[in-house]
Amino acid sequence: MTVGIAAQDEPALAMTRGGTFGLYIHVPFCATRCGYCDFNTYTPGELGGANPEGWLAAVRQELALAAARLPDPRVDTVFVGGGTPSLLGASGLAAVLDAVRTEFELAPDAEVTTESNPESTSPEFFAAIRAAGYTRVSLGMQSAAAHVLRLLDRTHSPGRAVAAAGEAQAAGFEHVNLDLIYGTPGESDDDLRRSVDAVLDAGVDHLSAYALVVEDGTALARRVRRGEMPAVDDDVVASRYELLDGLVRDAGFEWYEVSNWSRPGGECRHNLGYWGGGQWWGAGPGAHGYVGATRWWNVKHPNAYAEQLAQGRLPITGFETLDTGDRHVETVLLGIRLRVGLPVDELTPDEQARAEGVIAEGLLVRVGERLVLTDRGRLLADGVVRSLLE
Repeated sequence: MTVGIAAQDEPALAMTRGGTFGLYIHVPFCATRCGYCDFNTYTPGELGGANPEGWLAAVRQELALAAARLPDPRVDTVFVGGGTPSLLGASGLAAVLDAVRTEFELAPDAEVTTESNPESTSPEFFAAIRAAGYTRVSLGMQSAAAHVLRLLDRTHSPGRAVAAAGEAQAAGFEHVNLDLIYGTPGESDDDLRRSVDAVLDAGVDHLSAYALVVEDGTALARRVRRGEMPAVDDDVVASRYELLDGLVRDAGFEWYEVSNWSRPGGECRHNLGYWGGGQWWGAGPGAHGYVGATRWWNVKHPNAYAEQLAQGRLPITGFETLDTGDRHVETVLLGIRLRVGLPVDELTPDEQARAEGVIAEGLLVRVGERLVLTDRGRLLADGVVRSLLE
């Protein structure tokens, strides 16, 4: 069955230079499915056995087609995400980066990141991917509390993520991120304190922390619906965010995006590209891309994805062209989340007038010619955007 769009209907990609250009490569494989996850991922049982070799061959084809369609195939950042990229092993991740280098010119100071699950890494793994050219590792830690990991269906032990971070640093990685999830029912303040202490003790230079969101269609949502566990409490989530923020800032981290903190120089440049209006090509099943004023998304299922590429066609299943209004909304929506804030002159006169009201509420502050969220404003960032844009 043909799933993608016809070749003659491919979007015209009017690439512009001036900001960053990144590659996102989606690895759709996971050993097991976590109860909270709604990402485009597949276990071996769901695919009739994982096929990393077929996936890599298809990604190579997509990268070749992408480079042929871009007037300047030069890349500032690469991010291999998933799924569980570390299931490819060091040789598989090295092959991914070789495929990128074959079709694209990597900037001399390119940031090259891979996500990894702690349980599928080792000292040898980190040494090999560092030698292959990766410069940054992001590890899914979630929590240092065993009961929280069990509720989230995570399979690693509480201490494995910290140990993996140490192994990555010993292999020469200067930039290591740990991911936390907070607000899980049953998590206590002390649980979160222990998790943050573990991150700080690991000596990493970056922390991402996200409130648990119960997504429709997930195992976690079904448990909440059946009454097996309570729903996430928004007040508790806000309190935990404030607790986490205070702990890491006291330790020398600073927020640079609502859900991300780093030591100086540890910011994730690839993600800053997303938030700052940069462009990127998303390769892999279900990946999204954005070039010029066009956003598109790939066929989700790995088999359908490979089928499209075997026919010499981009695996795009839909796209949209953003008009001036759409791009303005995205500029406000994303820019307001950054610590550097949003330039006042990005707002229309009406929006600037509404901003004065948000400032009076204590949710924004003017810093020079930019608008920056206050600590309280970070808790209500989406509401601030709605207030500005109405």
